[in-house]
Order: sequence, then C-alpha cells, then structure tokens
Amino acid sequence: MNKLLLVLLTALTSLCMSLPAYAGTRTITDMAGRTVEIPDKVDKVICSGPGCLRYLTYLQGQGLIVGVDSIEKRKSRFDSRPYAMANPQFKDKPLFGEFRGHDNPELILSLEPQPQVIFKTYKGMGFDPDKLQEKTGIPVICLAYSSIATKRQLIYNSLKLMGDVVGKSERAEKICNFIEKNINDLEKRTADVPESQRKSCYVGGIAKKGPHGFQSTEPAYPPFLFVNAKNVACPPEEQGKPLQHANVSKEQIVAWNPEILFMDISTCQLGDEASAINELKTDPVYKSLDAVINDQVYTVLPYNWYSRNYGSIIADAFYVGKVLYPEKFADIDPKVKADEIYSFMVGKPVFNEMDNAFKEKAFDKLVLR
Repeated sequence: MNKLLLVLLTALTSLCMSLPAYAGTRTITDMAGRTVEIPDKVDKVICSGPGCLRYLTYLQGQGLIVGVDSIEKRKSRFDSRPYAMANPQFKDKPLFGEFRGHDNPELILSLEPQPQVIFKTYKGMGFDPDKLQEKTGIPVICLAYSSIATKRQLIYNSLKLMGDVVGKSERAEKICNFIEKNINDLEKRTADVPESQRKSCYVGGIAKKGPHGFQSTEPAYPPFLFVNAKNVACPPEEQGKPLQHANVSKEQIVAWNPEILFMDISTCQLGDEASAINELKTDPVYKSLDAVINDQVYTVLPYNWYSRNYGSIIADAFYVGKVLYPEKFADIDPKVKADEIYSFMVGKPVFNEMDNAFKEKAFDKLVLR
C-alpha cells in the first residue's frame, strides 16, 4: 500500500512539474467590449493589424512575439516605422498572415511555439476577431488605435490593457506619461502666443496608405494642434473635429497663401517628376505662393506608415514649433529631441536611419531653386 501511494505521489509530482506555470486563466474585457478568457501568464503572442506590434514595442514586449504579418518581412527602400527600424529581427520571424489584419488561421496554427493570445487592432479590417478566435482556439484581444490629438485616452487604455495581459503594466504607465508630458510641454510653450503673432501655415504631401502630392493634407494635423499653429486648412469652426485627411484644390491653397509651408518627405516616393516637391519647383501657380517666394518651406518626417507612428508625430511637433516660434523652442534641437523620443519609445535613436530613406532630409529648409 505504501509503495502504491509512493508511486501515485511520484506520478502526481511529475505531472505537476510538467504543467506550465500559467495553467490558470482569467477573464478580461477588450477595447471592443468583448469578454475574453486568457491565461494568467502570457509570454507568447502575435500582433495583427496596423500599429499593433508598435504598441507591443512601446511596452518593450517585442520579444514575446512568435510571428509577424507580411509588412514586417518586406524589403523596401522607403520606410518610416521607427518600431520596425529598431527591431530588424522582425524580418526573420515566421509569417502568420498578410498585413492590415488579413490573418491566416492555418499559418497561425502552424506556428511553433503557438501564441497564447492574438492582439488585434482595427477589428473591422481583415479577419473578423470572433471568427479568428473560433478557427484557431486562441484568445483574440481587440485594441483601439486612434488619434493622438483627439482620442488619446483610447490609446492609453489600449496600452494599459496590453500591458496588463503581458505583465508590462509599469511600462504602460511610463509610456503613457511620457506621451502626455511631451504634449503638455508643446502646448505650454505656445499657449501664450498672441493670435496676431501666429503665422499661417499648411502641410502638404501627407501620406495616406501611400505617398501623395501637395494637395494632400490633414486639417487636424496633430503637430500643428500641439503647438497652437494657425493651420489654414483647419478654420476655427473645424477645430476639435477628428477629420484626419483631405485633398484640397490647388486654387484653395493659393487663396489661403500661407506664410509658411511644411512638406511631408514621404512624397519623395512618387519620384522626382511627380512628388509634391517637384510641384512646388515647377508649377507656376505654386511658385506664386509667398512662402515659396520667401523660402519658407520646411520638411517634416512622415508618420502615417502602417497607421500613426506617435513618436514621429511628437518629434514633428517640436520641429514645427521651432520653425514657427524659435524663441519658444530655443533650448530644442529637433533632431536630438527626435532621437530622445525614439530612444524612449522604441529603444533606439533611429532618426538618421529614417531620414536617410528619403531623398529630401527632414527638419530642414527645402531648397526649391
């Protein structure tokens, strides 16, 4: 009898030792209001959809991934995703599906090791999260990806939820506080500038699922909002609205005739003959603008690249502030500031690498003659 008991105890001990430490489960509510049961301890995940792996990188959790979507494996001359530049190892990870949330359940089930959780942004894009969870048997957690200018709390809540799931809650608090601190700094520096001293400005060539010409802009351009800039594309009655992208007519730009122009260097992807930069150089209508005549055209980094790169938005805002109100930003070197931001948010100073991907340099005066 004692021998039998000993055998049973030995077998039970062996079984317990073979079970993973995260055998327990808990229930969370995701950003889509879905109730999801997940393991107590999560250390293997995949990130589906625009911005999802960026979130995990912000949380210093990129080492938890067991696969990537197709955008991470692409080789392209042009890129403006700081989180990916800081993590070239993403290209060597197994593929689990196409970019923009078009997941492949069969590829996901072939991953070794298997993810314990699938994080997903833009739930309406690509594979439906409920169907994906049903087909794979893996919990799917929806996160919100939104405007850093008008819906910042959604971003913070998503980062904190992700942090809670993967044991990075402290880091989630730090990254949210870092973003908020920098935006508050930008707004405080410019809050007391009299309306009469605010120069009118416009930003063109804004990327939106690819490069665009000079008529492509954002009425709610966050770098302008953060430094209280006088954006001609955003009249007072439109301020505070979440409109993200617009194509305005050439005639309207001329009618506005802003004092200062900014150019998103992602437009360089269109080539020398088609870019917004070439438009300013060759189009007689644009050449008549005061900002072009007075050499008041400046370049900014792209940030719409597999959705919004929040660090680049903040970096652009410091540069825009420096151009518009140099006395308010006398202590700021925008390129140094950009690398401080990238170092904290993605772990490496990648400004030069990103800048070198494009023919025109960011944070510089554009030479049109």
